[in-house]
Amino acid sequence: MVNQPLLQDAAKGDRRAQFQLYKSCYSVLMGVCLRYRRSEEDAVAMVNEGFLKIVNNLPKYNAETPFEAWIRRIMINTLIDDFRKNRKVHELIENQDFTDTNNHDGLVNFNTADLNFEAGQLEAMIRALPPMSQKVFNLFAIDGYGHLEIGKLLDISEGTSKWHLSFARQRLREMLVQAGEGAAVRERK
Repeated sequence: MVNQPLLQDAAKGDRRAQFQLYKSCYSVLMGVCLRYRRSEEDAVAMVNEGFLKIVNNLPKYNAETPFEAWIRRIMINTLIDDFRKNRKVHELIENQDFTDTNNHDGLVNFNTADLNFEAGQLEAMIRALPPMSQKVFNLFAIDGYGHLEIGKLLDISEGTSKWHLSFARQRLREMLVQAGEGAAVRERK
């Protein structure tokens, strides 16, 4: 991904090296941010904030750690810090309806493995989850955190983390069912 001389120059404050590093890290950081933010604009703002932390911490980087893993961790921590900072605002604004709409009695009548979903469709479904459930789902299912660790990161209990994961899975299942039914209707036409 990046070479040691580039990292050393960027750590010394060389603006050209920092810009080159930004360009080579951008897609990785943006990929992480898009999983946690609903809009691309918000994701880009978070990439910039996270990259600033990366540049400021470059002198502390240990070359034995894979660079991509290190920047991903910093980006995730930046997103979590932002969430904590703005949590009260989000709690006041967010009004989620948790009523069950058309749950098909909890049954899925088709094999979801047979459906062809684009990665973008699945990402959009994840972004459509309520913010807290989305964060827990991403941290658990994609980034590999445990519920105890998620609870500490998001300042929620381990049980609440498990609930949000369960809720996210159920909503994603429902969205997959709805998307599958829509695909079946389009095929019949």
